[in-house]
Amino acid sequence: MTKEENISYWVKSAKHDLETAQALLESRKYDWCLFIGHLVVEIILKAHFVNDVNKVPPKIHDLVRLSQLINMKFTEEKLKMLERFNDFHIEA
Repeated sequence: MTKEENISYWVKSAKHDLETAQALLESRKYDWCLFIGHLVVEIILKAHFVNDVNKVPPKIHDLVRLSQLINMKFTEEKLKMLERFNDFHIEA
C-alpha cells in the first residue's frame, strides 16, 4: 500500500466513524458517541502519523502518545482534552 493509499484508508475510516458518532449523538447514546469519537480522533492522528513518519502507525489507543509521535503541535488545552478522552475510553 502506498503512503497516499494508507492515509486515504485512515481518513475514509474516520469519516465513516464520525457519521456513526453523529448518529449516536442524535439518538442520545452519549457513552457510545464518546467511545466512537475517541476512535475518530485516534484514526486521524494515525493518518497524520503515516503522513509524517511514512510508516504504519503503532497499535496503540493513547491519544496523547499518538499526538507526541507526529509533527503537530498541540496547545496545553488540547492535550488536556486528549487526556480526558483517554480517561473515558479506558473507563468504557
